[in-house]
Amino acid sequence: MKKIILLYVLCIFGLSLYAQQVPNVLRRGGADSAECREWVEKQLSEMSLKEKIGQLFIHTVAPLNTQSNRANIYNAVKEYKVGGLLFSGGQVGNQAILTNYAQELSKVPLFIAFDGEWGLAMRLKNTPRFPRNRVLGCIQDNQLLYEYGKEVARQCKEIGVQINFAPVADVDINPRNPVINTRSFGGDPKNVAQKVVAYSRGLEDGGVLSVAKHFPGHGDTEVDSHKALPVLNFDRARLDSIELYPFKEVIHAGLGGIMAGHLEVPELGKNPASLSAHVIDNLLCRELGFRGLVFTDALEMKGVSQNENLCAKALKAGNDLLLAPRNLKRELNGVLEAVKSGWLSEKEITEKCRKVLTYKYALGLKTKPHVQISGLDKRLNRTEVAELISRLQKAAITVVNNTGGVLPLDAKLRGTTVLNIGKPSSGLEFYSRLKQYLPLRRIMATSDSMSAIRKELVNSQRVIVVINSNDYNKYKPMLEKLPDSLPVVYVYLMPLKTMSDMEVCWKKAAAVVLGHTDELEIQRQVADVMAGRAVADGRLSVAVSDLFKPGDGVTMSPKVSRIYKPEDYGMSSAVLKGIDEIALEGIKAKAYPGCQILILKDGVPVYDKCFGTFTYEKSKEVEADNLYDLASLTKTTATLLAVMKLYDNGKFGLTDRVSDYIPVLKGTGKERITIEELLMHQSGLPAFWPFYKKAIDEESYTGAFYRTRPDAGHHRQIDTRLFVIDHFGYKKELVSKVFSSDYPLLVSDSMYLHRSFRDSVLQQIAGVPLKDRRYRYSDLNFILLREIVENITKIPMNIFLQKEFYKPMKMEHTLFLPLRRFAKDEIVPTVKADYLRKGGMLQGYVHDESAAFLGGVSGNAGLFSTAGDVAKVYQMLIDGGVYEGVRYLSKETCDLFLTHTSKISRRGLGFDKPDKKNEAKSPCAAEAPAEVVGHTGFTGTCAWADPKNKLVFVFLSNRIYPRPFDHKQLMRLNIRPRIQQVMYQAMTK
Repeated sequence: MKKIILLYVLCIFGLSLYAQQVPNVLRRGGADSAECREWVEKQLSEMSLKEKIGQLFIHTVAPLNTQSNRANIYNAVKEYKVGGLLFSGGQVGNQAILTNYAQELSKVPLFIAFDGEWGLAMRLKNTPRFPRNRVLGCIQDNQLLYEYGKEVARQCKEIGVQINFAPVADVDINPRNPVINTRSFGGDPKNVAQKVVAYSRGLEDGGVLSVAKHFPGHGDTEVDSHKALPVLNFDRARLDSIELYPFKEVIHAGLGGIMAGHLEVPELGKNPASLSAHVIDNLLCRELGFRGLVFTDALEMKGVSQNENLCAKALKAGNDLLLAPRNLKRELNGVLEAVKSGWLSEKEITEKCRKVLTYKYALGLKTKPHVQISGLDKRLNRTEVAELISRLQKAAITVVNNTGGVLPLDAKLRGTTVLNIGKPSSGLEFYSRLKQYLPLRRIMATSDSMSAIRKELVNSQRVIVVINSNDYNKYKPMLEKLPDSLPVVYVYLMPLKTMSDMEVCWKKAAAVVLGHTDELEIQRQVADVMAGRAVADGRLSVAVSDLFKPGDGVTMSPKVSRIYKPEDYGMSSAVLKGIDEIALEGIKAKAYPGCQILILKDGVPVYDKCFGTFTYEKSKEVEADNLYDLASLTKTTATLLAVMKLYDNGKFGLTDRVSDYIPVLKGTGKERITIEELLMHQSGLPAFWPFYKKAIDEESYTGAFYRTRPDAGHHRQIDTRLFVIDHFGYKKELVSKVFSSDYPLLVSDSMYLHRSFRDSVLQQIAGVPLKDRRYRYSDLNFILLREIVENITKIPMNIFLQKEFYKPMKMEHTLFLPLRRFAKDEIVPTVKADYLRKGGMLQGYVHDESAAFLGGVSGNAGLFSTAGDVAKVYQMLIDGGVYEGVRYLSKETCDLFLTHTSKISRRGLGFDKPDKKNEAKSPCAAEAPAEVVGHTGFTGTCAWADPKNKLVFVFLSNRIYPRPFDHKQLMRLNIRPRIQQVMYQAMTK
């Protein structure tokens, strides 16, 4: 039965046995179903001839919610029974209101069409603006074009649109084309076809009909068909290889719409293509096998508007839908008269109407749609859209040429001048970013100081010309006269409508980089590409005279190396070598068995070494990918990141009360504690609380649990003057040897806590006595911060961090609960035996008791990582929230958290800082400036970031191995501040 129905649909469209398959839109929309057939035939049976003709018209109206415009819509829908509307430019809200109004008026649901070649922003204000096709034609990943099409379809559907008159399938091979140019994907027919098909598939998979235009091809013309009729004097072989090629691929891909252009092609007949049966019926439909909807271009355009009986001629030529005739009443009556005279048959009209109705059904118009107006702007402008636009822009960055390998830029070359052509503010982000990697000076182009600028450029060793204004033409004579021996790199932070006028400059250029836009994120990305920190694989989409052809370009990849010359970054390798001696001194003195040390300058590792072994038993040597227990370094490398992200997103203010997010604190005397006080350790909470004691069975031992000196029952030393009871047990209802949904909190091998224990910790914090609000470092503050994070995000903090930071930053060795992903022999042991976990080496389990009894994920401790990964976090922070071209936090949030300091201590917002008032108590070297931020960890870790000097210092060790109480040597020898001191002494500028 299904095959019979399919044959019926084929017959509707006049298909032969060898013809093209039914377009995808029809198959997906159920056009081969009995339900569709029934709906279509019911509509037809209730229509007069005039109403059937009306279904073939798409009327253009402005999205103006005025009485006169509503009357225009009312007349078109009620009097002329048009099949669809096309809104011109205006406000999205008005269009939505008028769409609902028109659909309510119409007996048969209307097609709402849209002319959105680069998305809704082509016509509607305050909607997402995607790059033009010429820019998108540079992208190599066609899957991105598919995603783009699918997103545009989603936005179209949000405003009630079923048809998008896009994409342009014309091949842009004439730089003098006044109307196509940047609307085309480029000058290579194959690349254009690939982009057209990918984008169109995205549209149609998203439920919106694509309409490739302007058949048979408008790319190689010098006349605008809006103003006159262009003529394409090409033979058939040329047309097949260039103009027709993308349309053939559209048809082969089973896509649903093509628009006929107002073009004269003598090879195909005398009439304009849109009015020619030889072009539409014979070539497009019969020879090429297109079975989708054929639309005319706007019939009010001067290329054809002077023709008599215009719409009747267009239908006779083979078009299905008539777009925007100038006089709706006259043209509809003209078609009616053509039928009455026998020039057009009623059967032809009925079959075209049947075809239109079948597409309406397939596109969801069997019932009247309704646009949800409330929240429309938010739905259109959701964050995922901005991310997609950014991905498209980054993928389009093109290094056209790289003569002699000038890119990536050599940081050793000092005399680099950036000449900015455009507004002073434009290009500043590019300059600031590139200045992080190499020394630069910047001058602004001004027409009244041309000779002085040229003199400055000639005296440079390298010139980077940044162009973000069409004013560049007046500087061309000066640029063309620069000596051939001077390396000049041209960087365009703007879309180029024409490129041929830069031929002389480009011929001499050492490199040409197309960024296409001055969006801040793209400025940074272009700088990263030029510094060898990011990938660029775009390809030129159009030719530049005879100099470059479509497809030309150079792939730039980041340098992959762990070896850098410190001298290239203003540091002495000979001085840095002194760190080796300090590190080995610590191992010899048994301050730690081994360590990782990493120093970044300007984001580059100038010192990156590992020393020693996992344990003193001469075990495995420490390597860069081995994980360490970060202890309290978790506070800044995990919890604080999550807090900053939520603050960035406006989820809370620093003066908000903690009890607003953790209700258990209400009524406990802790209601007034603020988030800022937690971050600065000024909450009044005690420094420590033994939460684990709630899990210990008090009946399993006699006497005191702790003693300050050993006795008959206390032999286990856990600190300098602290001994714990020899034997004790845990409450059976709280501790299990096996994992289950009731016992999910992993403490160690074969030790799981009941899920209620986390609530117990919060209850204990709620009940602890509150002290005065002076500075008192306390893990409890960050345990509460983790709770705030999870109450806001509704997901575990470790998962939130993985999604927002660790995974996108490629921090593959950073995580809580590391044994879920790594083997024990990849994780450095922390202690040889732990009394709370009944002996046995802690390797992969967090040492901190509070974090352990919270299941290994806590705000104060629990994170495991490597020096390399930790450094990424701190580099991102001092780079204003950006890492490798991707923004993770706003610059404003980073500035606030890195600079705000307590009035009563050295502490910042979550960060520790140097103590410049009492350097004897400072955790940093005396040379460290006040701007430095970071933290230390009990296990022997630290990370310090210096935004002033663009330095990051990370030291990871397991100083508490084998016994936690015997850990003073690292501090006595002042190992970490001394290494930091050498770092500053190594700076040569």
